[in-house]
Amino acid sequence: MGEIAYSIRRSARARRVRVSVDPHAGVEVVLPTRTPEREAERAVVALRGWIERRLEEAEAVRARIAARGGTVPYLGVDLVLVPEAGRTRVRRRGAALHVPADGDEQRAALERWYRRQAREEIGPRLDRAAAAVGRPYATLSIRAQRTRWGSCSSTGAMSFNWRLLLAPEPVLDYVVWHEACHLAVMDHSPRFWALVAHHCPAYAEPRRWLRRHGQTLVL
Repeated sequence: MGEIAYSIRRSARARRVRVSVDPHAGVEVVLPTRTPEREAERAVVALRGWIERRLEEAEAVRARIAARGGTVPYLGVDLVLVPEAGRTRVRRRGAALHVPADGDEQRAALERWYRRQAREEIGPRLDRAAAAVGRPYATLSIRAQRTRWGSCSSTGAMSFNWRLLLAPEPVLDYVVWHEACHLAVMDHSPRFWALVAHHCPAYAEPRRWLRRHGQTLVL
């Protein structure tokens, strides 16, 4: 592999140089606000072996996504895309999703549909999980976090990534239980994992699946 292409993004929140590899965006170097740009090149050189391995994995991710053909995953089910000229909203009929014909418009409409569905799928699950844990939550928001699948604040504000609907259903269930258990235990101590195991005994497999295949959860 020749010279590695990368982009630079500055972040006021960054405390150190950070390198990431995304299957679609490529290699990105995050620099703290006042860090010289030459540090980005140094980081890429130092991490070249790791970056090359991640780029190979990214190529495999793109291949798996391309293999979907004219379908999209929804909680373990493949839905067939039916493009229709003039359509602006997505509508599901059985195993078919009627979508806009234009590519960019189709992707945007699909994301809006998945966001709506995420609230419908996650809301009842979270209600049941919070009741089982015995701790109420304050709010539920659906987001598109870049690196997180869910979060629970100390005030009980719950947030989930809509892309979880692209995963098999047990993965979504696990993430909901994971965050609901944080209502009772905010850290990742043995006590927390014992609580997760109590409510979601088979959590290890969906957790492992998410680590291995999380990068494929894109439209």
